Amino acid sequence: MVLITNASMFHRPHVQRGLEILDQNNGEIWAKLEAGTEEYFRLVDRTPIPFQQILDNITAAAKMRPLVIQALFMRVSGQLPSQSELEAFCDRLNEVTAAGGKLKLIQVYTVARQPAESYVAQLSDAEVDAIVELVEQRTGLPAKAYYGASATNGMSA
Repeated sequence: MVLITNASMFHRPHVQRGLEILDQNNGEIWAKLEAGTEEYFRLVDRTPIPFQQILDNITAAAKMRPLVIQALFMRVSGQLPSQSELEAFCDRLNEVTAAGGKLKLIQVYTVARQPAESYVAQLSDAEVDAIVELVEQRTGLPAKAYYGASATNGMSA
């Protein structure tokens, strides 16, 4: 069983009990982390939950069991995530592992279906690959690319 989550409620005792039950049944947690800075987090994630709460929750959960991180990157108003944003994302991953958290895989993916917002678009396969390479180089963690649907690759995230 895989729990795919934004990690926003991991700090709540009843959620922690649920995660323990998942652990006892060989479950996995795939936590979403799609930003390296508060500013970019506010741009791409529509939530009142503070970015630091997400980071703290991921770190605490990763100290208890290995996590998979799912990271969606996209064009927003025609713009790729900046190099500094992607480096900050890697820094957040490094902070998790430096605190004793275990991250077993970073899944880097892009938009695969028609997004709800017209100003959002998928990255090219090469752009996704470049993020995977950056993550692996800056963190030493394994990362895997998942591409958006296109006529050239026929895959979807």
